[in-house]
Amino acid sequence: MQNTMEDINTYEDAKKKILIVDDEKSISDLLVYNLEKEGYKTITAIDGEEGVNLALSQNPDLILLDIMLPKMDGLTVCKKIRQTLSKIPIIMLSAKGEEIDKILGLEIGADDYMTKPFSIRELIARVKANLRKIEKNDQDIGNVIIRGNKITVGDLKLDLDKFEVEVRGQTVTDLTRREFEVLRYLAQKPGQVVTREDLLEKVWGYEYYGDIRTVDVTIRRIREKIEKNTANPKILITKRGVGYYIES
Repeated sequence: MQNTMEDINTYEDAKKKILIVDDEKSISDLLVYNLEKEGYKTITAIDGEEGVNLALSQNPDLILLDIMLPKMDGLTVCKKIRQTLSKIPIIMLSAKGEEIDKILGLEIGADDYMTKPFSIRELIARVKANLRKIEKNDQDIGNVIIRGNKITVGDLKLDLDKFEVEVRGQTVTDLTRREFEVLRYLAQKPGQVVTREDLLEKVWGYEYYGDIRTVDVTIRRIREKIEKNTANPKILITKRGVGYYIES
């Protein structure tokens, strides 16, 4: 049966992108060949610095990361990537086979660990298993879409890895970190009213002691940046006498 252009586009969109960071060309080529045969897209880096740059610019779905790398070792690469991309699965690769390397890798944020030489069949199975963990977090509920660390609620779109917010397709560039965290917390509970006291505790990090004006001031500033009409907000709604919620 002939594929339509829509079928082809759907298939392309479904492909997962894997970043391979390994300075051994023979291993990198072997991984590229076998992963692409399984239907994945691949990008490669030959040193640690390039690996960090590609991870942050290309936002892959999974990273295969060697420990012994020129310019920057894999453990440092993992640590730097985790500072920005908290949910992308990272599988560490090492020829050492030392228990201490495995422990260090997992402690700094790696999701899995394989010792060279490894079975390609096992590596593919590990890749699929780690990608499935992320896919389980994806949800479509009415007007709410959650894809890993990206949340879309109506006209509001948040990228939790990049700390970016879009409203009606336009990037909001002047949100403070605190304002972003308020939106993040509310967007993860779409349609659910959150009290000022709860926001103080969960976002500001301290329990309510009597002054909730700081929450109201922050909400007002957010509305000035995301609402067309602050007097008649459509995204960040007040439940009088209770708190706030994101319209779902």
